[in-house]
Amino acid sequence: MDKVLAVNSGSSSLKFKLFEMPSEEVIASGLIERIAIPGSQTTIKYGNGKVYKHQGTVKNHGEAVNNLMELLISLGIIEKYSEITGVGHRVVAGGEYFSKSVVVTDEVIQKIKNITELAPLHNPANLIGIQAFKEMLPDACSVVVFDTAFHQTMPEENFLYSVPYEWYEKLGVRRYGAHGTSHRYVAGEAAKLMGRPLKDLKLVTCHLGAGSSLCAIKNGKSFDTSMGFTPLTGVTMATRSGDVDVSMIAFVMDKLGINSISEMVYTLNKKSGLAGISGVSSDMRDILAVSHAKHRARLAIDIFVKDIVKYIGQYYFEMGGIDGIVFTAGIGENSAVIRKMIMERLSFMNITIDNEKNEEQDGATVISGEDSAITMMKIPTNEELMIARDVMELKSKKSKC
Repeated sequence: MDKVLAVNSGSSSLKFKLFEMPSEEVIASGLIERIAIPGSQTTIKYGNGKVYKHQGTVKNHGEAVNNLMELLISLGIIEKYSEITGVGHRVVAGGEYFSKSVVVTDEVIQKIKNITELAPLHNPANLIGIQAFKEMLPDACSVVVFDTAFHQTMPEENFLYSVPYEWYEKLGVRRYGAHGTSHRYVAGEAAKLMGRPLKDLKLVTCHLGAGSSLCAIKNGKSFDTSMGFTPLTGVTMATRSGDVDVSMIAFVMDKLGINSISEMVYTLNKKSGLAGISGVSSDMRDILAVSHAKHRARLAIDIFVKDIVKYIGQYYFEMGGIDGIVFTAGIGENSAVIRKMIMERLSFMNITIDNEKNEEQDGATVISGEDSAITMMKIPTNEELMIARDVMELKSKKSKC
């Protein structure tokens, strides 16, 4: 039996799950947040409903890793560090270097550094986590799992922009997408629910949360996706604008006297989307709660739903049909209202709804009616489990860890 840590190092947080493999049992999970910010909070769930919480300064990611490892011992979750035989790290951007998960080497670390510009807020934090765990667990198999890797199967006509080709050749300007680990996981679970081989299916997976993206999956491979060169584009998100006209950016900068493109990109990333439209919140739950009384809140919901329907329609024609559509992530898994709105807008595709199934709160389930032309599903994502599985696969190949 192996114990495998799945790690997600954010700019000011460290999220983890510890699995017993190959049984895939979650032994412990937790989050250290507000790293290097006053009021750092550590939460660990373990055992039979036990919860550890502590508030106190955590100066940096290295200290966060040290604290976590010491807590795993002191809480009796593990007896010694050597029990952990594998560590898998989520890394946002892998560029064109990586089309699959890989074992950490000096060369891999250097390549991740080389493409920091593709994810300036995420990749540096991911690297800190990789290096900190490598120091604490030098004998564990250390693996990186890239959000962008799954999308490396897209054909050229789907990942290239209609800009000078030299931009792609010299600068790597192209569509990279994101949420690939989530899309890959729920696609596999959808195939199980449908009782059909993944390689025979045409799916659209809708990862709808604070960050949202859709993926067209044809024969088990990413065929197209809504996010682009960065995670800014695609559908309307919590605080991100999604698709906008670049000329509009120049117009607004001129009219408002904005001289910094960085300021404009910040606004599109942090002050737009549901928050910018609604004027209420970036959280869909807050917006839904007041949508009956506030026009802008209702408008934000309508635009969000419209964007998703638009991309699903695009992928329907791109792939020559759709066998199944999956809702996942925070909004996709938990908002029956949003799912129903989307399905009602897709009724022209002979999609029907099982309202009772759609209202169910837990687990993976088919939420379309028996007569629906397309199987509609709600499937909780589990990126951490996908990471742990990748670690085990590379370990089984006896890759140099």
